[in-house]
Amino acid sequence: MLIPSRMIRVILSVALATLLLSLTPFADAKKPSEKPPGVAIAAAHGLATDAGLQILRDGGNAFDAAIAVSSTLAVVEPISSGIGGGGFFLLHDANKDRDIFLDARETAPASATPQAYLDKDGGLDRDRAENGPWSAGIPGLPAALVHLQKHYGRLPLKTTLAPAIRIAREGFPIYARLAKGYGSRRTVMERYPGTRAVFLADGDAPEEGEVLKQPDLARTLELLASKGFDGFYRGDTADKLLAGVKAEGGQWTAAELASYRVREREPLRFKYRDWDIVTAPPPSSGGVALAEMLHVLEGWDLSKLDAAHRTHVIAEAMRRAFRDRTIYLGDPDFVEAPVARLISRDYAAGLRATIHPDKATPSDLLSGQPAPLEDDETTHFSIIDADGNRVSATQTVNLLYGSGLIPPGTGVLLNDEMDDFALRPGTPNAFGVMGFAANAPQAGKRMLSSMTPTFMLSPQRVTALGARGGSRIITQVLLGILGYDAGLRAQQVSASPRFHHQWMPDAISAEAGALDAGTIAALQAMGHKVNAGESVWGDVETVEWNRATHTLSVGSDPRNPVAKAEVVLAP
Repeated sequence: MLIPSRMIRVILSVALATLLLSLTPFADAKKPSEKPPGVAIAAAHGLATDAGLQILRDGGNAFDAAIAVSSTLAVVEPISSGIGGGGFFLLHDANKDRDIFLDARETAPASATPQAYLDKDGGLDRDRAENGPWSAGIPGLPAALVHLQKHYGRLPLKTTLAPAIRIAREGFPIYARLAKGYGSRRTVMERYPGTRAVFLADGDAPEEGEVLKQPDLARTLELLASKGFDGFYRGDTADKLLAGVKAEGGQWTAAELASYRVREREPLRFKYRDWDIVTAPPPSSGGVALAEMLHVLEGWDLSKLDAAHRTHVIAEAMRRAFRDRTIYLGDPDFVEAPVARLISRDYAAGLRATIHPDKATPSDLLSGQPAPLEDDETTHFSIIDADGNRVSATQTVNLLYGSGLIPPGTGVLLNDEMDDFALRPGTPNAFGVMGFAANAPQAGKRMLSSMTPTFMLSPQRVTALGARGGSRIITQVLLGILGYDAGLRAQQVSASPRFHHQWMPDAISAEAGALDAGTIAALQAMGHKVNAGESVWGDVETVEWNRATHTLSVGSDPRNPVAKAEVVLAP
């Protein structure tokens, strides 16, 4: 979806003007409220937001609502996520004043050795890495939903999964990007009989306005609701998954499915100015990169820099963080990454000293190609309930429609997350991001991710935010944090224009209208390559609780016409 130029200009005038202002302290603020005045949900599809609100009305908490939102997104956004994929859930338990990070990232099957992804000439076999059974890791999202219910929810899965089951069975209207995305992946998806049975059920490809029904997926969700973990990872569903993968040449085993486990990890925490940031630890690269970038940027008062120099120093911070992401990070169960050093202020000070105030730093192994544009992969939602519990969750099947493979009888579209490993060290993946030994595949290992669910906390304000868009997730969340810090409200944060740098390729990517002509010229004079005028990207969904004014607000990205954010005040 392209935002009209007039809307871009309005967004820019509001967002950039506000960014130049310092955040006025709440000098006359009342004592911060202890609990929110109601509930707030922002999600990438209105049906998911409605499902979460219904669960909250039925007596559930934010974690119950998260199950409903997540599973509904898995039904209505197969282009972005699904129970054949995985995700990260950042939770805050208000009663215990505790933050928890649920790692439901997919894991590599034992068959997925680096050699399995090389072609006859020793190069990366891109088709095997991105399509079909070899591209798929063992799914984690179903286990996450079960874990959420067992440890944090109030309601049974039969209640919280009911909206997703109903929508899968009765169907939902196909929207534009779902149909467009199918068109771009049609050749791959129609290789597989299970996928054809879902998307060609009426004899032709999905078209906008048609109703997509997924009865097999409804039955799979019903088994998950009634039998929990065993309803997906053992028994009938597992047998069908294994048979479907084997029929297409894959080599999953029953033991690999049954042994999948969600990991509870300690979230990454650091301070930026007056904010406490709580975010994703490895195997996400997002939190480490955020800490590194924000600590570098603390050396400047961004509100006092002109647009070109502000963009310059932010891009240089991005460049350095992505370089470290490429070299050091991987699954912490397999790799001892130097996280403490990477997020330290001393390390950031050293990086800052290498940034010339008026000159771009060339990246190693320069490439003249623009960074691949992430389209609609991944999805995000944010929730705050009336008790102050909150959720920031990002889930994905990786590329558009994942692997394209639905094992017959399951309705489960499998991910293609194996491409997020460094399948061939030094070779960029589909997002143009490279990796080395720390992120090489290994049985049971979780591939490095860019998903960055995040909380921001100050004495007056609490926010939850995240985004979709491959490697650009991290920079969207960075710009969101900078926006909140500069005084933007939730909707302005979601709508703010975006730019991105990921070390390799050596270029600043920018949405059309995000940088004006003068800023682009100044950046080019500093030595930056600027790919301006790209299509809009990503989808930031955020909620904010202003404890000083006792208000809730939401931000739903205008780039996504089916997204919905809503506040419901307590009676």
